[in-house]
Amino acid sequence: MLELQIDAGIGHIKLSRPDKANALNADFWRDFPIMIDQLDENPKVRVIIISGMGRHFCSGIDLAMLAALMPSADSQPKADPARLREKLRRKIIAMQDCFTSLDRCRKPSIAAIHGGCLGAGVDLVTACDIRLASADVRFTVQEINIGMVADVGTLQRIGHLLPHGIVRDLAYSGRAMLADEALRLGFISAMADDQAGVIEKARAMAAGIAQKSPLAISGVKQVLNHARDHSLADGLDYIATWNAAMLMGPDLMKGAKAALSRTEADYDDLLD
Repeated sequence: MLELQIDAGIGHIKLSRPDKANALNADFWRDFPIMIDQLDENPKVRVIIISGMGRHFCSGIDLAMLAALMPSADSQPKADPARLREKLRRKIIAMQDCFTSLDRCRKPSIAAIHGGCLGAGVDLVTACDIRLASADVRFTVQEINIGMVADVGTLQRIGHLLPHGIVRDLAYSGRAMLADEALRLGFISAMADDQAGVIEKARAMAAGIAQKSPLAISGVKQVLNHARDHSLADGLDYIATWNAAMLMGPDLMKGAKAALSRTEADYDDLLD
């Protein structure tokens, strides 16, 4: 259910199951982290865009797959219940890692969102670096509406993107957060009129990022992720060490010369 296009330094992943509102099936959970890792290793790719085909960005996890995940003593009557639960825990951790692959990836990711973004769709976009949306978007922490706790990343990441009172409101109520509210609260960086418009904005943003030093962009992402997960003192120490190792290279001189001459620097790709 994934389509990939690579052009001008941009890897564009499309959720391509529009007849099911891009519900995330077993193929997605298997293939997505592999695709992200491949884009991470591809020196020609500098930015990743993720969008959905059809009327909606993503309706969440495929319900048939969700039902199949539930451990059942009826299907395995001799199985130890504790072992069934341990197996389920490992499956949840593997699904969490699907979206953590975006965190590990050196390249920034931009979610171009339209229509419905529900459940696991919210898990996906909160793992992206930047979120853009069309005016018709609605974000819903859908899990509470089906009697479960969101477990593949939303509750761990969204608190870094929204005020905690709003996070609890969304997580407890299962209500929709519309585009205007998401923009006002900074959950999305920009809004477009429609699906085509939000993809156009994402491509323009990605093109601008792709012109920057890929080494510096990778460093910015690593340092921001480290700062999110550590203390201020740890973060300052980390960036001092990072720049001591990375700063004295050709990109700095290229960037300085381009800034003085008001031209665009031509940066080398990262190594594969």
